[in-house]
Amino acid sequence: MAGACLLVAASAATLGAPADAAPADDPTVQVTIDSFGPVAPKPGQPVVIKGRVTNTSAVTFNDPQALACIDRTRLASTAAVEAIPTEQNVAMNDRDSCSNLTNDPQTFKPFDQPLAPKQTVEFSLTVPWKEWRIQDQTGVYVVGVTFRGEPQNGARIMAGRARTLMPVAGTTPLARPVDTALVIPLRHRPTQLGGKNFANDSLAQALAPTGSLSRLLALGKERKVTWLLDPAMLDEIKQMAKGYVIVAQNGESTPGAGQSDAIAWLKDFDVTRAHGNQVVLLPYGDPDVAGLLDSGDPLKNLVARARQTTQGYILSGASADVPVSFTNGLWLEGGAAAGRYLGAASTGFPGASDSDLNLVSSSSWSAATRPVLTSTPVYDVMTPGPDTLVRTVIADSSLTSGGPDQETASSPLQVRQRFAAETALIAAGKGTPASVVVLPPRGWDNDSAATAQLAASLSLPWIKATDVSTVVASNPRPQVTRAPKAAETNGVLTEAQLSSVRDLDAATSTMQNLLVDENALPEVMTHALLRSTSSGWNGYPEEARHFAAIELGSANQQLGKVHLVNASVDRGLRKEIKVNLAGSKGTFPLTITNDTEWSVRVGIEVTAANRSDLKITPPQTAVLGPKQKWTPRITASAEQNGLIRANAQVVTAGGQSVGKSQELLIQASQYGSVGWILVGAACALLFGTSFVRIYRRIRTERRNPNPAAEAGPEVTADATAEATGDPADTADPAHDRPEANGVPEAAAPDASLKEGVGSKDG
Repeated sequence: MAGACLLVAASAATLGAPADAAPADDPTVQVTIDSFGPVAPKPGQPVVIKGRVTNTSAVTFNDPQALACIDRTRLASTAAVEAIPTEQNVAMNDRDSCSNLTNDPQTFKPFDQPLAPKQTVEFSLTVPWKEWRIQDQTGVYVVGVTFRGEPQNGARIMAGRARTLMPVAGTTPLARPVDTALVIPLRHRPTQLGGKNFANDSLAQALAPTGSLSRLLALGKERKVTWLLDPAMLDEIKQMAKGYVIVAQNGESTPGAGQSDAIAWLKDFDVTRAHGNQVVLLPYGDPDVAGLLDSGDPLKNLVARARQTTQGYILSGASADVPVSFTNGLWLEGGAAAGRYLGAASTGFPGASDSDLNLVSSSSWSAATRPVLTSTPVYDVMTPGPDTLVRTVIADSSLTSGGPDQETASSPLQVRQRFAAETALIAAGKGTPASVVVLPPRGWDNDSAATAQLAASLSLPWIKATDVSTVVASNPRPQVTRAPKAAETNGVLTEAQLSSVRDLDAATSTMQNLLVDENALPEVMTHALLRSTSSGWNGYPEEARHFAAIELGSANQQLGKVHLVNASVDRGLRKEIKVNLAGSKGTFPLTITNDTEWSVRVGIEVTAANRSDLKITPPQTAVLGPKQKWTPRITASAEQNGLIRANAQVVTAGGQSVGKSQELLIQASQYGSVGWILVGAACALLFGTSFVRIYRRIRTERRNPNPAAEAGPEVTADATAEATGDPADTADPAHDRPEANGVPEAAAPDASLKEGVGSKDG
């Protein structure tokens, strides 16, 4: 009876749907493999597969079954694994690459009840080794589980399938161990606004015992791993350990909830470092390298500043047993790994050295141009940068890609099986010892479960756990390869985010140029600028906008402390400084105060807003200490009188505007050009006329000396008339004037002399 049932089941399993069935017409279910063991069975070992089936269709399946299946094609190379067909364009019922196993009742499971819509049932299948019917050689096979059932009023079909990779450790020992460096990124988007102020508590949630960062850190307590760390995040955790507050957008603050978790996390981090785990520090803030370099000046310079900041970073430890050394690293993937980015970002900053680590994902190359990574991950990559060849460690992306089915590739189990399959094939190869670097991609494995499976796989018999520095040291003479090609732009930050970075960069640069000692710029401002460039903002545009707005407001507040303080006149919402300019040229005072805690060097620029004839001679710059003022006199001139609107702007020594400008009202009261012509003409006429008259009097006196003057006081008017021979002069009325007080009135002086001596011109 049992044999008859097996025969019926086997017959049912081989039935198929009509060949012309379309993928959209088939009702489907979701098959999930939750457990597969052992990871890499040896010949003779049974394999246990456990999982679930969920009916995602709108129909009920009668007589449902779950069956183990296998593709008996032995895959003997990593290239063959990469080439496994996904069959995405084939109807589910027509996918025949995985043959069902039906000879043993343990290899299939009939369900007791029909499978209704949205219903989930579990299965557990045990496959004896002989049922696989494969060779005892080392290799990789595609195995899986299919679901078969009979929709109501339809033929029996295969409505679902899930596959995975099964590496087989053959009877022949593997030729070589694989030195494997697992790099675990410890990253989080920025949350610190400055000092103890934080934007949110998302970092605290990641640091909690069940948070992603704590689970990742736990992987390095008992295993050899390499930490890839953003030092900006480490600074944030250190501040959280001291105490912090969450500042809401309305300005209200509440105590942060993660102080104790931050303290515990830092202690655990020190423990893993004391065990010898290498620390690689990313450029400060983990900037969007491609986006910044594509943006050109001035943003592209921030890449070098981020690397320089990391170069000078102090990685302190809690005790003397904790190493403080680290590797200055760079992490590029996708289009950001193109030669123009790799060359520019790996050099050009103070302290750059050959010991710096450049990590690039192999997925940045196309499958046809990808370097061979079965022996070494260390290459010299050709770039257009200053150093044509850049020493680069290429992480093998296939070790974390999962598969072979795209819909389940990212599941932890699929990642583990892919890693085991790839490394087993590398270990089976011949030649020199092999080494690989495993680096999960950005945005991958949010709950850290897949990374945990990779760490557990380091215990596979052919794996020798190591760190990246050891891998690099064991490959002193790397081969040369070309850099991957990429699109024209490859950044992850949006244009709006980059615009916010530009504004913050301009404000920070102005503040630095304002200071007498540019090195005195507060570190918090530099760090905030670098945090605003973080690639961690990808997917969080609103948080990025809020962060940049807060930091820009803080920078502008500092700049606003260096400002004009002259008495102003209210004009509605605007204040204006009013000055009078008398004459064609004059001066007026303006006062600048420095309310910051640093010494600054400032100048003043005045520009007209409504006239072109205002000429300003700018004063020299001056150094103002903290809380000091400076009142230079501004020399100005205008060709026409009237009201001039102008703007007074405090500037740095380099001419950068500091804060907002202040409007001036300049009242110019002087002659215009026509007035000056008339005044000049009048003066010329006055002095010219006086000169002519004086000249004529002098000439007359020289020709005709005065007789009365020669004769003395006894000469009478009659005698004078006779001497001159002028009959008209005898009729002088003065001759007949009566005597005054009995004394004759003296003769009147000569009219010409009287006029000449008495005039203002004389």
